[in-house]
Amino acid sequence: MMRLVVSLVFAVPAMLAASAASGQERAVVDASAPEKLAVTVYRDPEREEGEEIERDYPLGFAVISETRTVTLPAGRSTIRFDGVSEGMVAVSAIVTGLPGGTIEKNRNADLLSPASLVDGTLGNRVQITRTNPATGVQESERAIVRTRADGGIVLQTASGYEAVRCAGLPEKLTFDRVPSGLSANPVFSIDTRDEMGGTYEVTLTYISWGFDWEAHYVATLKEEGVKGRVGLRLLSWLTVLNDNGQSFPDAELLAVAGSINVDSDFEDMAEPPFGAPLRLRCYPLGSTKTGSPVPSYTTPGAIPAPPAPVAMAMEADQIVVTGSRLQRAKFDSVAPIAVVAQEEQLGDLKLFRVPENMTVAAKAMKQVAFLNKDHVDADFLYELSCRPGRLFEEDMSVEEMFATDIVLAMKNEKKDGLGVALPMGGMTLFEPGPAGTQLIGELAIRDYAVGQDVELDLGESTMVFSECAAVGREEDEDEPRRWTKMRAEVSNANSNPVTARIVLGRAGDWDTRSSRRKVRIKDGRIIMDVTVPPNSRQSFNWKMRRPKGYYD
Repeated sequence: MMRLVVSLVFAVPAMLAASAASGQERAVVDASAPEKLAVTVYRDPEREEGEEIERDYPLGFAVISETRTVTLPAGRSTIRFDGVSEGMVAVSAIVTGLPGGTIEKNRNADLLSPASLVDGTLGNRVQITRTNPATGVQESERAIVRTRADGGIVLQTASGYEAVRCAGLPEKLTFDRVPSGLSANPVFSIDTRDEMGGTYEVTLTYISWGFDWEAHYVATLKEEGVKGRVGLRLLSWLTVLNDNGQSFPDAELLAVAGSINVDSDFEDMAEPPFGAPLRLRCYPLGSTKTGSPVPSYTTPGAIPAPPAPVAMAMEADQIVVTGSRLQRAKFDSVAPIAVVAQEEQLGDLKLFRVPENMTVAAKAMKQVAFLNKDHVDADFLYELSCRPGRLFEEDMSVEEMFATDIVLAMKNEKKDGLGVALPMGGMTLFEPGPAGTQLIGELAIRDYAVGQDVELDLGESTMVFSECAAVGREEDEDEPRRWTKMRAEVSNANSNPVTARIVLGRAGDWDTRSSRRKVRIKDGRIIMDVTVPPNSRQSFNWKMRRPKGYYD
């Protein structure tokens, strides 16, 4: 296979002197590598609760800030920022710290690649080196590139014209220089003017496409909380995804939680530079009688069978998190965590700042703990809904009753062990037992602010069942102001008392009246919380009717 080798021996000066005579030429100056980096990641604005992050095609973005040093000559010059993110939205770029400001901004369109190297050398001389298979001696000669790289390379040598790689001999091309305008990394450049010249510390800030982040919570049930409540340990990880081909070493890492309004299409505005591949094609070998020895990919059997997939296994007692192995025994306990992101306020949004610099690697995910609570008080609620449009069935067996929905409820306050913003993500819930720690649920979490009630659905109960309907006669639309008697019956097979939440209906749709139970409105619903003793079956009664003017 042919190898393309760039043999370059030259020095790139830090700056090229501008022509004092014409006053029109610009010196080209390379800014230093970033001395300080900050990466602030924003979630995909369109991703909703329960949706997983797009790992192969992230739709979020980041604001990247790079601090570099640049030495300018007197007059007008072009500053090159080598190694910016390939997802850079160039129109968003801001450069501060220059005395003359920014006159013009540009973004390179092509990356250095075998194809761009050939295309940039069209009509110029290269060196081709072949190895004689009989003697093993390498022979080199000069040649001129006569075609572009999109259909094969044709060289003109002293012997005439020939296509590269068609002789069947090991070959390589050596180029004397890199064509102007090509670089191995994405480059952003600006034009500026400095009357005196000097060395400056400048900051380049821009939006980059191809990032995203999410939170994931790991909750483990433990001993009972205060006053019979449930206790749990809560650990949360912040996972940052960088789908760009550039790494950001030793960067300050921040993540912004909450929804922001984004009207621009950053994906279309980014226009990442392209490194074209090199495709070499030759005339078919052989004859029309015997056919070509080159396999045809349209002929059955021409494509070799793929190798068997590599078996993938994961040891049951180990979990891999950001390159570190955590033993299962440590996972079951709250181990010290060295780095935990700190919460800050950013307008109406929440910002999580990692206190130590991190490397946001290219095409990789980074996980950082941002929540580690040893004890959070919670409750299990068993929720049931009522149907005033049908009659209550007396003497119904437990098998005929409806399963209630289990809700894990927490108050996001410090006195209950929380009191921090909880970004949207997922939760994995475990419960220890005689057979070890077992998975009992996978949940989706929306954004929760401090002070809000956190209520998460765990699925249907197999221990608490209910029936709830009208008693005597159903709701009558012809008499909407007549009170309808309602009854809920709850069966609890647990060895401990449970709290049942009876949902009476939507607020504004009903008037309710109960002499013994407290009725309240929560999240637009009329609810009544009742306690059901262990291994018992309890009944609860109240009345409902439509509000005045409901059917008008």
